[in-house]
Amino acid sequence: MAGIRNGRPYRRLTVQQRALRLPCWLCGHNIAYEIRGVLAGKHPDAFTLDHETPLSLGGSLLDPANARSAHRRCNSARGNRTTVKQPRASRRW
Repeated sequence: MAGIRNGRPYRRLTVQQRALRLPCWLCGHNIAYEIRGVLAGKHPDAFTLDHETPLSLGGSLLDPANARSAHRRCNSARGNRTTVKQPRASRRW
């Protein structure tokens, strides 16, 4: 299945999700969409395509309804869990 992530349908879904410029669905903070290329593969604030239902638990790789925008660090920290840690409320009012 890893080879499929390099295919055109997956790249197309990633481009479509990136174009929405949504905040991270896990923490609610803005994603640094300007980080691209080699740096994006290591930068914790860079965009990654996450799946609401993890692929290891039967989620669809190419279903746009399962695609979410996430920071690399948030996506990695969540792993394949189905629960989402809710963002903490800001103390600034």
